[in-house]
Amino acid sequence: MSNSSTVLIIEEDTQKRQIYKSVLEFVEQEGRITDCRHWKETVTQSNNTFGAVLLGDCGSDEIMKKVFDGIREVDQDIPIIRLVEKLKKLPKNISDIETTIQSNSFNTIDLPLKYVQLTDVLHQATVFRISQQKPKDSRSTELFRSLVGNSRSVTAVREMMAQVADSDATVLILGESGTGKEVVARNLHYNSSRRNKPFVPVNCGAIPADLLESELFGHEKGAFTGAISARQGRFELAEGGTLFLDEIGDMSLHMQVKLLRVLQERTYERVGSNRSMKADVRIVAATHRHLENLIRDGKFREDLYYRLNVFPIEMPPLRDRLDDIPLLVNELIARMEAEKRGSVRLTPGTVMALCQYRWPGNVRELANLIERLVIMYPYGVVDIADLPEKFQPKGKVVMADEVAEERKLVQAQLAVSQAIAASSVEMFSSPTSNPRLPSEGLDLKEHLSNLEFNLIKQALDDAEGVVAHAAKRLKMRRTTLVEKLRKYGLQRHPEPSRV
Repeated sequence: MSNSSTVLIIEEDTQKRQIYKSVLEFVEQEGRITDCRHWKETVTQSNNTFGAVLLGDCGSDEIMKKVFDGIREVDQDIPIIRLVEKLKKLPKNISDIETTIQSNSFNTIDLPLKYVQLTDVLHQATVFRISQQKPKDSRSTELFRSLVGNSRSVTAVREMMAQVADSDATVLILGESGTGKEVVARNLHYNSSRRNKPFVPVNCGAIPADLLESELFGHEKGAFTGAISARQGRFELAEGGTLFLDEIGDMSLHMQVKLLRVLQERTYERVGSNRSMKADVRIVAATHRHLENLIRDGKFREDLYYRLNVFPIEMPPLRDRLDDIPLLVNELIARMEAEKRGSVRLTPGTVMALCQYRWPGNVRELANLIERLVIMYPYGVVDIADLPEKFQPKGKVVMADEVAEERKLVQAQLAVSQAIAASSVEMFSSPTSNPRLPSEGLDLKEHLSNLEFNLIKQALDDAEGVVAHAAKRLKMRRTTLVEKLRKYGLQRHPEPSRV
């Protein structure tokens, strides 16, 4: 067995096996069923590999133990999820063997099945399998963060990086805070001939002006009060590699003159020394400020600007590349999973809500949000209502209600499948009527689609074709109903005009 989305269902009761498989198909999860005596044959003969095992009832504790141990022999890391009746979890009803099996299982799911619990546990199992088998990347996990995306602006950035990476040209990276300027600088270094030499970052805005000269060029012993020994500067530490000057727009005019000389002559002196040292260093600078405005205000040297602006790269703000947010979310979650810091899953509605936010903190703000959600909902599923308030769209109450209604709809649909199967295994609260499953069987998905079609058509007829009124009768949002009308090819009347 190896990592896959296919789930192996082991259950002795034929009817229950079919129900579990139908539930998995309903949540778009592929399932393969077998009984407790022939599961090994199923594994051997199947062309599929399995990502998890749903282990139901085997008739006796002894057979159950034999199956459990057998699965562990085939694949000791595969997540085994035990399906347990609530009554069998009571201390007076649970045997020692069952206690051992449940304690050694990846997780347990209570019967009747619940949609949220099932999807959460299967998500946890998938994350676990990926963490066990995903090869470790030898490159820094910081390298390609923020550069994920298919938007035109990010594609243009990647193309410019490919053009300039393997050269010694000075690069000036422009963009708002949090857009990933340092990520671009690290990528340029990694893809250059200097990749085996140091990459040395310096935040020019975080170091006091009177200390920045010593920080960049180093100093000799006794050069100033407190200089009790000689010290290498960042230029010396970056020899042969890349020096990243972050927030270059915050550098004082005094230091700008000294930096300009280094860029022109490729030499410098330590503070307190007259000996010139050669600088074989590639300069990559970055700033969130508009340098042209600073030049006009006399706060930045024009000659230094032209020395730095050999090859400018402008990082787009996240609000201008909203279509990249789903890919960024997946990348950030994958990084956290690879670092074994946890995981989380976002519903499609939640991702759409994030696409409506303006992101003043850009990708850094998005990364912080994902980390917060992983802490708040470890291995869980996050809905719109679970987001911090500022990330919820203006219509957050309506959208949260829609999510709740959609979840109720899923639960109702599963209840219908339970009623049709006429099984003693409940999945959700049973409806008032209990139709029997036809002897010849039926296509469950087709049956549910027909049921939804008929109810929508009835509501539309009752509302005389007015979508807003039909949506109110069905307790769903008008936009959701419009999508379903398109799906089923139903006609709608024009909305009544508002005076």
